Amino acid sequence: MQAAGTAARRQHSNELDEDRHSVILPVTEAESLAYTIRRRPCSRTQRMMTTPDAAVQARKKSEQEPVNVHYDIRLPDLPWSRRIQIPIIAAAVYSVIRMLGPTLRYEVLGWQHAERVYAAKKQCIWAFWHRVIIPIVWWYRNHGVVVMNTTAFDGQWTRKVIEWLGFGTAQGSSSRGGLRGLAVMARRLEEGLDCAFTIDGPRGPRYVAKPGPVMLARKTGCPIMVFHIGVERGKTFEKTWDHFLMPRPFSRTAILFAPPIYVPANATAEAMEAKHAEMQKELERVRDIAESWFSLSDEARTKHRAEFNRSNP
Repeated sequence: MQAAGTAARRQHSNELDEDRHSVILPVTEAESLAYTIRRRPCSRTQRMMTTPDAAVQARKKSEQEPVNVHYDIRLPDLPWSRRIQIPIIAAAVYSVIRMLGPTLRYEVLGWQHAERVYAAKKQCIWAFWHRVIIPIVWWYRNHGVVVMNTTAFDGQWTRKVIEWLGFGTAQGSSSRGGLRGLAVMARRLEEGLDCAFTIDGPRGPRYVAKPGPVMLARKTGCPIMVFHIGVERGKTFEKTWDHFLMPRPFSRTAILFAPPIYVPANATAEAMEAKHAEMQKELERVRDIAESWFSLSDEARTKHRAEFNRSNP
């Protein structure tokens, strides 16, 4: 009986040793399964030299799994020669804006529309053409406005510049990661921050509005506010897709804000299309007036001032 008891204790001890070699290292759910490794009893040195190959393979597999393009905000795999350019370009552009911005003189028309939105305890969803990004980021700096920003190379250095100027960013674009970016923007609007779209970005076509603001307005109840900026003296880079506008130092500018566009929460597909068309029309209207502002007669400018500064649209 003593021999039988000894044999039983040895068998029980071996079972405990085998259980002690069940190693679970929880990381993500997929990696947790991969890290569950059953080993046979071995020496401490052998255990230390064992590598979790299954975990490595699981991680590689998870990185290679396809992601829905509308939620994919992973940074592209850029060569080091491109990555090193990002902070250099960002620093150069930021320096230009910091030197140019204080010299610009702004005339603002239609801002009472935004004031009424804020008085109603709502936030604004700003929409403007990519062309005028330089004068607007200086005028509305340090307000925490969240801007939709692409993860492509241009978006990476742009993100640094606008964040240094006091803006927030939501990663995504119309071609990649857009729905994830809209979800982030919806949360920021609930937190009391405005959001903004360079509405024909990130790569055009020029002056063709994307549907993002209409979708966000329907979800949140916040209105779309469109505007454009005219510059007295500036350089238009016609070889760029957006006809990028660089104001000259000490130039006068005029910002024209249109009345808010509300999108009902129960809007149908047809209603959404109608609101998108309305946004496109307003963007074109304020662009045409602002771009011609400094070539208009005094009488014409006075008429437009009365129109844009009316208390009720």
